Amino acid sequence: MKHYYREQPDGYRETIENGISAVRYFSGKTARGNGTRDEQIARLKEKLETADAVVIGAGAGLSTSAGFTYSGDRFRKYFFDFEEKYGFHDMYSGGFHMMKEVPEVSWAYWARNSYINRYMPAPKPVYENLLEAVKDRDYFVITTNVDHQFQKAGFDKKRLFYTQGDYGLFQSVNPAIQKTYDNEEWVMKVMEAQGFVKDENGIFQIPEDGSLKMRIPTELIPKCPDDGSDVMMNLRSDDSFVEDEGWQKASAAYADFLRRHEGMHVLYLELGVGSNTPVIIKYPFWQMTMVNKKAVYACVNYGEAFCPQEISERSICVNGDIGEVLAGIV
Repeated sequence: MKHYYREQPDGYRETIENGISAVRYFSGKTARGNGTRDEQIARLKEKLETADAVVIGAGAGLSTSAGFTYSGDRFRKYFFDFEEKYGFHDMYSGGFHMMKEVPEVSWAYWARNSYINRYMPAPKPVYENLLEAVKDRDYFVITTNVDHQFQKAGFDKKRLFYTQGDYGLFQSVNPAIQKTYDNEEWVMKVMEAQGFVKDENGIFQIPEDGSLKMRIPTELIPKCPDDGSDVMMNLRSDDSFVEDEGWQKASAAYADFLRRHEGMHVLYLELGVGSNTPVIIKYPFWQMTMVNKKAVYACVNYGEAFCPQEISERSICVNGDIGEVLAGIV
């Protein structure tokens, strides 16, 4: 699934998906929806209750609202030793830095990253509140998040499409093997090998003396169970990303959901989607709202809640913390 956009002579923007023009033109002029913030939240609640279907598009801002921050206190608590030695100050930057390190060190880092962002409980019940808001609706979720929080909150797996991968999966570096492999057992072993200890709730914590190892035994370096090749995280970074059978089924299910609800009263609910990969969720949501006069586009985002001027009459834009907005709705 390859996306890019190109500017047109008339000032409009065209989005290209897999070589095909996928999104109608927009002028580039933006709006903030109609009404006060409270009025827009009330309208969002009403649309959640009356729409024929809800298509949720979730980005990093949703997980940030749930407490999965990649910097600050949370980063320093679990990566203080990496920060001191290597000088990076957030988990995202750390992933790129670890590409230069030996496997024993880089996999120690990735085990921590996977555990903290995939296997630990979310600090705040934002995903649970979102499920409460849509559980009785006909919904589908497309997300660029890789932290598995939708399933952990109880969303129906058959209604989820994780486009960019999963912290809980490995893939082989051998391009002939288009499969993914669950890494939970490996992550737990490596957390213990680094010195983390489980508390009374079964959650790994830093030991009282604060001593942790930043490298793992060579024998714990993960390998592909099929051919013994090296593995990597199943995270989209280039064309080597594996879109396995589960990914393909989820993609087809999403396309089918959209097809079955064409022309119906659909709420396209965008939550925390930034400008990093707008062609996956944001631009298609705009285009589908523009095409379907019964559709409504809603964007809840902190500091980035806007819509194209062409669909402003059928848009809801709420600037604020997603968790706080959802808590006021459910």
